[in-house]
Amino acid sequence: MFARSTTVQAHQDTIDAGIAHLRDEVMPELMAMPGCVGLSMLVDRDSGRCIATSSWESREAMRDSADRVRPLRDHAAEVMGGNRAQVDEWEITVLHRTRPAPEGACCRVTWTRFDELERAIDTYRIGLLPELERLDGFCSASLMIDREAGIAVSSVTYDSHENMASTRNRADALRSRGAEEAGVEILEVAEFELALAHLRVPEMA
Repeated sequence: MFARSTTVQAHQDTIDAGIAHLRDEVMPELMAMPGCVGLSMLVDRDSGRCIATSSWESREAMRDSADRVRPLRDHAAEVMGGNRAQVDEWEITVLHRTRPAPEGACCRVTWTRFDELERAIDTYRIGLLPELERLDGFCSASLMIDREAGIAVSSVTYDSHENMASTRNRADALRSRGAEEAGVEILEVAEFELALAHLRVPEMA
């Protein structure tokens, strides 16, 4: 499974219009493309940072869709009043879901740099997932990688902002321990509203 993420710095007063546009206009067109599995959207209303991620059955399907997706992406960025979108492509290596994300769900996202890929994946899958699953409000966790860049991104979904906030200290401790065990460098940690939750990636734990 593979994913393409598009990051836009939106104007705060256009975020709701952007969510509606992706849900009502972009997602149906994406889902009609061969190999597209789904779409999600993360939103930070304070900063205006929005990340839309489409999932694909294969790298070939994702790459073959590029020309058809580009005008959809450019128009969505215009709707949100953002600058040129940043596009990243990922391989999905871990996806564990205990329940669907409800309305009001939120995500804590962590970007890391790795040197030893298999060590990083094994630490996440074996060492961190069982601990993350015990956190209050846990719904799902995923790990996506860019092999060429040596970058990984983990997203943990919680059922509410309140539960995500209550887990910050425990999550910080798990993240620090996991980074040390995996030999990875933590680049950034950010929290988002899960505005669209239709990624539909199967279990890959």
